[in-house]
Amino acid sequence: MELFDLAGRTAIITGGNGGLGLAMARGLAKAGANIAIWARNAEKNAAACEELRGLGKGQIITLACDIADEAGIEAAMAATLEALGRVDICFANAGISGAGTAIPDIAADGWDHTMAVNTRGAALVYKHVTRHMIARAKDGDAGGKLIATSSDQSIMGVNRSSDYAASKAALNGLTRAAAFELARHQITANALLFGYYETDITAKADPRFGEWMAKRIPLRRPGDHNGLEGLAVFFASPHSDYITGQCLPVDGGLSIS
Repeated sequence: MELFDLAGRTAIITGGNGGLGLAMARGLAKAGANIAIWARNAEKNAAACEELRGLGKGQIITLACDIADEAGIEAAMAATLEALGRVDICFANAGISGAGTAIPDIAADGWDHTMAVNTRGAALVYKHVTRHMIARAKDGDAGGKLIATSSDQSIMGVNRSSDYAASKAALNGLTRAAAFELARHQITANALLFGYYETDITAKADPRFGEWMAKRIPLRRPGDHNGLEGLAVFFASPHSDYITGQCLPVDGGLSIS
């Protein structure tokens, strides 16, 4: 057996059809995992599915799912179990950048939408995934991995980002609570606090922002998407079984700068 062999393990990755989610999915696919991508864009889903099927021997499926809609989550979970039989790992990765308003200009609907996707969406995904994991545990098949995509902004101050920062700080709290509550079922929960990675979201920002970030990051560069493959496999594998309740910055040192 290879050190990080995920053959026979099944992972859900919300928002896994692009950006950080797809980068992590590539690692899981190469390690042999079965993968279910839950995401909204059908065209991107199809492209991601085709790519991942060429990387490993595991089964790959994609399902249209908006995590702001609990009925959609429930349907995606049922379809995943029907197609793949079980779920061992869940990457709660789907998220949005937020409204981008200054605090005096906060609008309730913009704030609520950010929370609905970034925090409530992850919580509801965990709700339906852990029901399955707990049922398995009661049948003598304990264990599961919950990994959330959080952000350095949850622990740092950033202008015009109060809703996004708050949503990710709440996600960190959800992670710690889940780790404590679910440990009895051998389910671990951790969050990865990503720093500056070049994605579709950051591409929409002022180019000067990227230049400024590169100067502020101690390693003097954006994050490497290829490096996320091994990170995802480690947290999905049995080698991280004794790590739970942690909110780990993955940021080139940005959070200490």
